[in-house]
Amino acid sequence: MRALFPGSFDPVTQGHQDILRRAALLFDEVVVCAMFNSNKIGRFPVTERLARLRAAAADLSNVTVDSHTGGLLVDYCSRVGIDLVIRGVRGVADLDYEMTMARMNHELAGVETFFMAADPAMAHISSTLVATVRQQDLF
Repeated sequence: MRALFPGSFDPVTQGHQDILRRAALLFDEVVVCAMFNSNKIGRFPVTERLARLRAAAADLSNVTVDSHTGGLLVDYCSRVGIDLVIRGVRGVADLDYEMTMARMNHELAGVETFFMAADPAMAHISSTLVATVRQQDLF
């Protein structure tokens, strides 16, 4: 079975890498996709996010890296023929948000969502936190 692991990956964190590695063990193929919304200003350009994702997946033979600019997640799923999305959840707040998205993706296009609980040792990590810490380290 093919599965999609979408996200902004802005930047790629150890938590993302953990979910990706665990998903690669469960599915025949995992497409990790850096989503890009032209209405938002990212911290890192898509090209850098893709390079970091490729480095994180370099030793995972069943993982491919892609990007999607604009449009809905279900549009991408339809275009590439994937009907299962992987979402990592760190806690109740993540799950509450992700459940809403999962219901919408299912209603719009029949796309199912597979939730993976974050490793407790990494549950506090977020892209926002990582980017903030890295920026402070630069000054």
